[in-house]
Amino acid sequence: MLNSRRKRIGEIRNKQTSIAATSLVVATIGGIAALPHSALGQTPSPLGEWQYSVGIPLQKMWQPTIPDWQVRVGAATSFQPRYEGADRYHLMAGPSIDVRYKDLFFFSSGEGLGVNFAQGQNWRASLAAVYDLGRRAKDDAQELSGMGNINPAPGLKLSGEYVVSKDFPLVLRADVRRYFGGSNGWIGDLGAYMPMPGSTRNFFWFAGPNVSLADSNYMNSWYGVNANQAAHSQYSQYHASAGFKSVGFGVSAVWLFDKHWFATADGAFEQLVGGAGNSPLTHTRATGVADISINYRF
Repeated sequence: MLNSRRKRIGEIRNKQTSIAATSLVVATIGGIAALPHSALGQTPSPLGEWQYSVGIPLQKMWQPTIPDWQVRVGAATSFQPRYEGADRYHLMAGPSIDVRYKDLFFFSSGEGLGVNFAQGQNWRASLAAVYDLGRRAKDDAQELSGMGNINPAPGLKLSGEYVVSKDFPLVLRADVRRYFGGSNGWIGDLGAYMPMPGSTRNFFWFAGPNVSLADSNYMNSWYGVNANQAAHSQYSQYHASAGFKSVGFGVSAVWLFDKHWFATADGAFEQLVGGAGNSPLTHTRATGVADISINYRF
């Protein structure tokens, strides 16, 4: 009796997972979080790094033959902190773009411009050019006065994703980014997510955690206060050491309206830790973000 019940639970879970993955294939969705500040730039956001490419590595497991072209465009809006660590929020809006060719090249407002240079049935490794839009003092004139700007800067991102199995579609992800200019530093992320129960052919959702680490250059650009900044702002000098930057948890969902139209929604909670959490610029360690987009698939 107990074995029969366990078998039934397993069948239900596998069916829900299959529905979610099949729906994902129908929508062929990627780069869900496509927003002006978090788009090509990957400027710090409470969103987990995995939420920018959610579902992409699952597609091949249910659709071995990938279409030559996959093109999605749309518009998105986001409610997020004025800067990471701020206790005041604002509303932002911008485009959502995701173009993929033969599961090889991609141009995504979430992942950047890149190539999957190595891949298998349940994994991929990619290299992409990204762009950090930086931080402007006027983003929050009350708190950032005298801190100056963090200039926009190009960067490179190396990332890898691995799906445990078709029966247990847990996606493990790791990436590292290096910016040339601006913060002039390194930042990396470790994350995981999987389809959640309750998905249908018209609605499916994913959830998982994310951890970020950064070197001292990156940490001090975003969270440190140097002598010049201390002289012109309300803050005392502060050195943000390298190490863990944040831990968080995110949820991403998709609604299919018809063959071409779909909507996405993302939410994430982030807790700043270490040098970032102790920074005088950090007025609240716990931050969040919520966004929604309307998209069209060609």
